[in-house]
Amino acid sequence: MEQDFTEILREFLAENSISQSEFARKIGIHQSQVSEWLRGKAKPGYDNLKAMATAFGVSADYFLGITDLY
Repeated sequence: MEQDFTEILREFLAENSISQSEFARKIGIHQSQVSEWLRGKAKPGYDNLKAMATAFGVSADYFLGITDLY
């Protein structure tokens, strides 16, 4: 079964022991935006996906659910 973005992000944060606040700070957004993503109320756009991939050295394909490897 394919994971949605909310599940992928939740898993990434847990596996890497990263708080919502730390994640938000590293990609240059407010923590409330990460909270919206985790609740499934919103999804990141291109610029945020690019910032996530760059800040954490992870392929955007991982956050998009295309690959299981980051």
